[in-house]
Amino acid sequence: MSQHTATTGGRRVVITGMGALTNLGLDAASTWQGMRDGRSGISSIEGDDFKSYTDLWDVTIGGQIKGWDPTKVIEFREAKRLDRFSQLGLGAAIEAVQHSGIDLAKEDAERCGVVIGSGIGGIKTIEDGVNNLRDKGPARINPFTVPRLMGNAATGNISIKFGLKGPASSHATACASSGHAIADAMHILQRGTCDVVLAGGAEAACTPLCIGAFMVMKALSARNSEPTRASRPFDTGRDGFVLSEGAAIFVLETEEHAKARGATIYAELVGSGNTCDASHITAPDPEGDGALRAMKMALEEARLNHDEIGYVNAHGTSTPLGDKAELAAAMRLFGDHARKSAGGKLLMSSTKSMHGHCLGASGAVELIACIHAVRDGVIAPTINLDNPEPGFDIDLVPHQARERRIRYAMNNTFGFGGHNVSLIVGEYRG
Repeated sequence: MSQHTATTGGRRVVITGMGALTNLGLDAASTWQGMRDGRSGISSIEGDDFKSYTDLWDVTIGGQIKGWDPTKVIEFREAKRLDRFSQLGLGAAIEAVQHSGIDLAKEDAERCGVVIGSGIGGIKTIEDGVNNLRDKGPARINPFTVPRLMGNAATGNISIKFGLKGPASSHATACASSGHAIADAMHILQRGTCDVVLAGGAEAACTPLCIGAFMVMKALSARNSEPTRASRPFDTGRDGFVLSEGAAIFVLETEEHAKARGATIYAELVGSGNTCDASHITAPDPEGDGALRAMKMALEEARLNHDEIGYVNAHGTSTPLGDKAELAAAMRLFGDHARKSAGGKLLMSSTKSMHGHCLGASGAVELIACIHAVRDGVIAPTINLDNPEPGFDIDLVPHQARERRIRYAMNNTFGFGGHNVSLIVGEYRG
């Protein structure tokens, strides 16, 4: 048994395929390249839905995906029946399957599953339905409204696309949704229930209602004149997060199955932690208690010491409270391993500085950076970090990517409701 096999089962879980659609790129490779280059995907919001409120918005920036035509990968009639979040999820899943080289038609369908997270689900469909009801009456509501808005729509449509008949579920735990989904998929594989699981997250919440709702909460950055500098995790000038859309899906397999078919293995999932702050519906625990416990739990499941983690991809949303709480938790957990003044080697960055906050899809999108960190030895930077939060002696990889060979990376995702998820991905050594 591998030393990294969790106590939940005896099987190692590996990542053999990646797919993504983000404002940094229309596939996983270009998304990673954008992170590696330190390029921002934040821009002024476009769309007819926003024009009628032009003079009312305090926030006019976001992380929209521009230039993507879903009908290039999804049949036109099928695409019309899907909310945008499902389109993004299905598009990323198609890429992940192609990237993995797996022929799912030749697999045992009952041993192939799907687990997808989305914090908001089909919000555009809901908004359109309400507008039609108000303006045209109930008879003009789109008959596909319910199957489009369902939070499990991405999971269901991905399962249908590939004919996968094993466990299929969805997670809706706000910004922690895709982290929960990937952890769940890992445990399904460890238990031996499946040989293959498609897992990740999809979100398309750059809509008038979502932008407006987060805006009146004062949660969003209003740095409208400098979109590319608006998301600035851990910087003293941060004034809120930037709402983005995106999707990332992974092909996860048991090591045995992946090796039997000769798959390329990009990394190994070795641990996860799942906790709740149980303190406030939106604000994090000030000392990061829940985050700390999630990170500890992930280390315990992976059977690793804290100083074996070389990189932490922070949740780091660019909010005053959240960033400070996460830094506090990291310093408490990693101690001198994180302290630059003590010669600590830990690197920590937030790629949300580039792609913004994809809500329920954020953990999956950011797992791409963790996979490449352990595979390529490149750590994505935190851009816009001009004046770091004082009092935290930790290397936040400002402005430019860093080359560093590491073996394990941690991926943090925390959500409203007090949800905390930490994943650990490792360099694969067969």
